[in-house]
Amino acid sequence: MRCIPFRYRANSDETSGDEQKKLVEVLMINSQSGPGLLFPKGGWENDETVEQAAAREAIEEAGVRGDIVQFLGFYDFKSKTHQDACCPEGMCRAAVFALHVKEELASWPEQSTRRRTWLTVPEAVSQCRYQWMQEALVTGFSNWHDNWSKGGGGKDCDSV
Repeated sequence: MRCIPFRYRANSDETSGDEQKKLVEVLMINSQSGPGLLFPKGGWENDETVEQAAAREAIEEAGVRGDIVQFLGFYDFKSKTHQDACCPEGMCRAAVFALHVKEELASWPEQSTRRRTWLTVPEAVSQCRYQWMQEALVTGFSNWHDNWSKGGGGKDCDSV
């Protein structure tokens, strides 16, 4: 499970027009195992929903608190750490959610090993460590956000 934390900030682009007063930014964190940036991720405990787990991981890894506003889809990827006799290909499936950030914490559990970076969506696409995360950002988050910001979609986390 992963979440794409996002926020709005004032758009300083004078040519953008009245309808784009705010710019959406997504939050990425550094990987502990190599170059590139990632979105907060993790598993979930038996006593929590996948949405609660996504929100918890955002707090633990990125130090942000917010509301899960949308299930963006399932994305398949190959994992070296999950290769075993049962699954030699190491294929995994991540449920990805959009998390609207309400609070950025001054301290959080993984702050000694994680660096937060706020990026525009195009910047984030170019910084994603993995292709499947780029896909989640473009086909999942961007498509949903464009529709949602025009009033076309609300909270829909019941589909997981």
